[in-house]
Amino acid sequence: MADRVTVIGWDGSPLTAAARSALSAATLVAGAAHHLALPEVPPDAERIRLGSVDLAARRIAGHRGTAVVLADGDPGFFGVVRTLRAPEYGLEIEVVPAVSAVAAAFARAGMPWEDARVVVAHQRTLRRAVNVCRAHPKVAVLTSPGAGPAELALLLDGVHRTFVVCEELGTDREQVSVLTSDKAADHVWRDPNVVLVIGGGTGAVPPGGAWLTGQDPAARPVRGWGLPIEEYAPQGYGPASPAAGPAPDAAAPGGARTTAGEDPALRAAQLARLGPRVGDLVWDIGCAGGAFAVEAARFGAAVIAVDADPDACARTEAAARRHGVLLQAVRGRAPHVLESLPEPDVVRVAGGGVPVVTACADRRPERIVAHASTRDEAEAVGAALADGGYAVESLLLQTVGLDPSDWSERERSVVFLLSGRRPGSP
Repeated sequence: MADRVTVIGWDGSPLTAAARSALSAATLVAGAAHHLALPEVPPDAERIRLGSVDLAARRIAGHRGTAVVLADGDPGFFGVVRTLRAPEYGLEIEVVPAVSAVAAAFARAGMPWEDARVVVAHQRTLRRAVNVCRAHPKVAVLTSPGAGPAELALLLDGVHRTFVVCEELGTDREQVSVLTSDKAADHVWRDPNVVLVIGGGTGAVPPGGAWLTGQDPAARPVRGWGLPIEEYAPQGYGPASPAAGPAPDAAAPGGARTTAGEDPALRAAQLARLGPRVGDLVWDIGCAGGAFAVEAARFGAAVIAVDADPDACARTEAAARRHGVLLQAVRGRAPHVLESLPEPDVVRVAGGGVPVVTACADRRPERIVAHASTRDEAEAVGAALADGGYAVESLLLQTVGLDPSDWSERERSVVFLLSGRRPGSP
C-alpha cells in the first residue's frame, strides 16, 4: 500500500509550496496528460495516465512509496477524492485543493453563485441535468464528451436560457463565450468546459440575504402544499378548458371555480403518488389554472404544463410567476401534442381520458396519475394503465368542506383517483 497519497488540485495557477513539496517526494504520479507534463513532476516517478479513477486507485493501493494524484480544480467537489476514499482501497488521503471549475466559471462571469445548482452531465445523466436547467434559474453544468453545451442546448429546445460556456479554464487556451441557448448547438466546443445556464428571472433572495446554498425555499411566498384554488386563481378560472377535465361542479371561496379534478385534497394525493423531485420532468396534461403544475415545480422538478386553452396556459404561467417557480406551458390538444415533448418521468392526466392515458403509458414514465368522476370512467382508465404494464391503485376520495362557525357543509368533492406505477421503478 502507498505510504501516503496526496491529491493536488490544479487550476492553472502556479502550484503552492505544499503541492510542490508533495510532488518532489512522489514515487508515483497519476493525472491527465497536461498534469503529467508539469515540470514539477519528478522525472523518475512512475506515471499513471488518469482515465478510470478506479483502476488508478487499485494501482496506487498496490504501490510501495509516496503517491500523488493531480486533478483539475477542487478534487473534493465532484472530483476524484470520493472514489479514492472508498473503503475497498484503504488509502489515507491528504488533499491540497485549488479553485473549483465552478467557482472559476462564475468568477469569469462576475456572478455570485451561492444560489446556483451544480450538476454533472454524462451521457447517462444528461436528461436529468437538462431538467434541472429547465426548473432552476441558475445552474452550473460540469460537462463531459457527448454531454456538452451543444447537447444541453438541443434538449432545452423551446426553453430560452443564456449560456456562459467556459472552455479549458486555467490554461492558455481558456475562452469564455456568452450566447443564447438556441445558438449553442451550432458550435463545436473544446473539452473540458463548464456551462453556466442562466435565465427565468425567479432567483429571489429573501430579506436579510442568502443563508443556504441553492435556491432558498423561504424566498417563495407561500408555505404548504395542497393549497386552495384561490392561491393560484385569485380572479377565478374563467371558462372551463377543453383539456382540463370535467365541467365545473363547485364554487371555491373567493369566486374561483373548481372541478372535482382541481380539489386540493386530490392534488395533494396525486403529488404524493408521483413524488416529483429534482431532475424529474413532470407532464401536467390539462393544467387549467396551474395549481398542480406550480406545486410540482415547487418540489424542484421541471414541469411542462399542457392545455388546449390558451387562457389556461396564460393562467398557469401567471401562477408560476406569483409563486416564484419556472415551468413551460405548451398549448395543444393531447394526445397529439405529446408526441413532440421530451420524455417524462411522472405524468398527471387531468383531462382526455383513456386515449391520453394510453399515449402517456406508451412513453413509459415511472408513474402516472389520473382521476375520474364516474365508476365506468375509472374502470376504463385503470384498464388502460394495466394494459400499459403499470401496477394500478384505485381510490374513491371524498372531501367535504365545512364552515367552522356552524360546521355546516360548504362544498363537496367525490372523485376516483387512479395511479399507475411501472414495475421496477423507484
